[in-house]
Amino acid sequence: MSVYLGIDTSNYTTSVCLYNADDGSVINQRKLLPVREGELGLRQSDAVFHHTQQLPDLFAQAFAEYDGEVKAIGVSSRPRTVDGSYMPCFTVGLGTARILSESLRVPYYAFSHQQGHIAAALYSINRLDLIDQPHIAFHVSGGTTEALGVNMDDGFLSTRLIAKTLDLNAGQLIDRVGVMLGLRFPCGKELEELALCCDEPIRVKTTLKGMDCCLSGGENMAKKLMDEGESPSYIARFTIEFILRAIEKMSNEIRKEYGDLPFVYAGGVMSDSIIRDRLTASYDCSFALPAFSCDNAAGIAVLASIKDQR
Repeated sequence: MSVYLGIDTSNYTTSVCLYNADDGSVINQRKLLPVREGELGLRQSDAVFHHTQQLPDLFAQAFAEYDGEVKAIGVSSRPRTVDGSYMPCFTVGLGTARILSESLRVPYYAFSHQQGHIAAALYSINRLDLIDQPHIAFHVSGGTTEALGVNMDDGFLSTRLIAKTLDLNAGQLIDRVGVMLGLRFPCGKELEELALCCDEPIRVKTTLKGMDCCLSGGENMAKKLMDEGESPSYIARFTIEFILRAIEKMSNEIRKEYGDLPFVYAGGVMSDSIIRDRLTASYDCSFALPAFSCDNAAGIAVLASIKDQR
């Protein structure tokens, strides 16, 4: 069997994946990093510690379901495919991949975390054909809110930044409002469940600068709504609608500039059903399946298989 190992040690999740390139199946194991109640994330030193603690158990779980050989290893080595992109948490996965590569005498291939998100999305919707074709990929998460032109330049799964947030990332806005409402970090799932309880009409106004968005105003408005005594469900729905409207406006402007290229939405924020349903109704676009929207190693394993076979 042609089985490839993927490792991703992001700022929020430790993940290990075994991808069978012969039949497309995956064994995908992941675990969130623990965050203390009321806090908005982790220091990098804590993230490194927790990855080191969690990786052995995830390897044990993955290989309990598979006892064969691994042809090659893929690993996320940095957040994005740009010069200077670096976070210490990714060194845990990279070091592990290098050790395994030497021990098993198999090659390893390093990719960015962002490339892994794009590949995981394409794998999950059976569109790996886009790996080599120009398309627009939105990566919207706690650490990134960007629209990327993929394969518009030379290089394997090359990415060109087209639009971005100028302040808060969408996931940061969700987590800040969620913690303000007493939800557990990361707050995306609970905030979505709360927002779905609100059926009141909500009007939001967002602005773009060129094709870039500004999201910090959403946090200020959420605080104002709380001070005015609005219900938690209303505030949650407002927050989701605020992000949704910004993504809609960005998508519209990108369509005007780049035409009818395929749109793919990935990243943890894009697993929100309210956002997904509205954008799907408005655009010819594709969303990563929810299980492959959040940080996971599946895309990294898929990329390792493609790189190894070329």
